[in-house]
Amino acid sequence: MPAWVEAGFNEYARRLPPQFRLELKEIPPSKRTGRNVEPQCRAEEGTALLKALPPHSRVIALDEHGVSLSSVDLAGHFKKWAGAGEDVTLLIGGPNGLSEECRTRASELWSLSPLTFPHTLVRVIVAEALYRGFSIYAHLPYHRA
Repeated sequence: MPAWVEAGFNEYARRLPPQFRLELKEIPPSKRTGRNVEPQCRAEEGTALLKALPPHSRVIALDEHGVSLSSVDLAGHFKKWAGAGEDVTLLIGGPNGLSEECRTRASELWSLSPLTFPHTLVRVIVAEALYRGFSIYAHLPYHRA
């Protein structure tokens, strides 16, 4: 990843308190050789993502068909997560998206936007959105809308 991506992600991740620690775990993309390998790559990546899930974690998959959340909605999720004391894992698919098994395993599907973003940018957008949601939940002055 470019240095600006790591710097952006790390900036928002470090702002979150320990009880809402944001940790990035990357799964290497499947090798793409030839044409028509998208379903196979999506399945391989899905298997790797599911294997990497921590046990007993609430899984939220980022998916274009998911629910759009406002920053205030996301703050409500922080309240729910804190009250339940549950770990949350966000799944972000590779260039071909998430496998059906990943979407099925998820308890929620979250759509960042109707726009399509490059994967390098998604991790920064998610980190900022999570920090913004937390700042609303914690009544911090970061969110001014």
